[in-house]
Amino acid sequence: MDKQQKKVLSYFRFRKIIIPIILGLGVATFLLIRSFDRDAFIGINWVWQSYFFIFMALLMMVVRDVGYMYRLRVLTDGQIGWRRSFDVIMLWEFASAITPSIIGGSAIALYIVNKEGVSMGRTTAIVMITAFLDELFYIIMVPLIIIIVGTSQLFTTEGEYVFMNTRFGTQGIFVLGYLFILVLTTIIIYGVFVNPRGFKMILLTIFKLPFLRKHRNKAAETGNEIIITSREMKGKPFIFWVKAFAGTFFSWTGRFLVVNFLIMAFVSGGDQLLIYARQLVMWVILLISPTPGGSGVAEFVFSGFLGEFIPVGLTPALGLMWRLISYYPYLFIGAIILPHWLRRVYGKKGNSRVLRSQDDTLPNKPV
Repeated sequence: MDKQQKKVLSYFRFRKIIIPIILGLGVATFLLIRSFDRDAFIGINWVWQSYFFIFMALLMMVVRDVGYMYRLRVLTDGQIGWRRSFDVIMLWEFASAITPSIIGGSAIALYIVNKEGVSMGRTTAIVMITAFLDELFYIIMVPLIIIIVGTSQLFTTEGEYVFMNTRFGTQGIFVLGYLFILVLTTIIIYGVFVNPRGFKMILLTIFKLPFLRKHRNKAAETGNEIIITSREMKGKPFIFWVKAFAGTFFSWTGRFLVVNFLIMAFVSGGDQLLIYARQLVMWVILLISPTPGGSGVAEFVFSGFLGEFIPVGLTPALGLMWRLISYYPYLFIGAIILPHWLRRVYGKKGNSRVLRSQDDTLPNKPV
């Protein structure tokens, strides 16, 4: 088994899965106990609309995943079919759920897509363009939402965040995060679509500085990845980008509407557009979370950003329900799919050797 394979499979150790579960459920339990309101729970009026909107929340998770699968098929020019796209997306989400949000699951995604028979050059391009499309969605949606909703109600007054030894409120950290995403996306556009070789030379020049010199090899690798991505993606027809962005749009819209429908299941009325807008701000906070998949942080952030739309006693419970629908399933689905995926991509003989060497790594072994 090569070093890359060992490194990637080490991410799937049992402790990597149990840590975010303990963190998330621990914080959710603390919040439930702290603000438990017996009358609020008794007062829940279970009507047919409640079940309908819970069903719609679950359906939005399907929309989210189908959107990602569709985008993957577009970016691979149909090389990966729907069935295999499902495996890839579930394992990709699994990887994202067990790694800190600020790191993400890109390294594991490279491995997974490549093992599906996609060349490493195209795999590199797919993973990079996927990140680019996600950021592009955010860059486009934020100004639109601000124009419609305004800023007076968009940001909460709760919570302070420390960045570079400076304290920022919700609005401050949001602006910093948005500017960072904007700069990063601009760099990707320049590197991939304008001047990839020039971008690599700029990168190598910057990393000649004494305090950056030790990272110069990594900078060279990044430059090579940009050149490869450019070679793979330049010249793609306009309809290709329309389809890829459509998949991105439906995925992210489905992700956010999960919360809208959950709140509608238990609370009548409410400004649904503002709830959607608040989630755009939430996402920046979760993006810099140091915990796996934002575990623990997400539950607190949910209460802080969306608590005003929900009866006080129900807020932690809805936050937990949100995570039970949108986060925890990927931990279990990924753990179930991984052994079978290994058996498929390596073949029975090769895979049996992998599994024997990974007995303490895989969360569950195939029979």
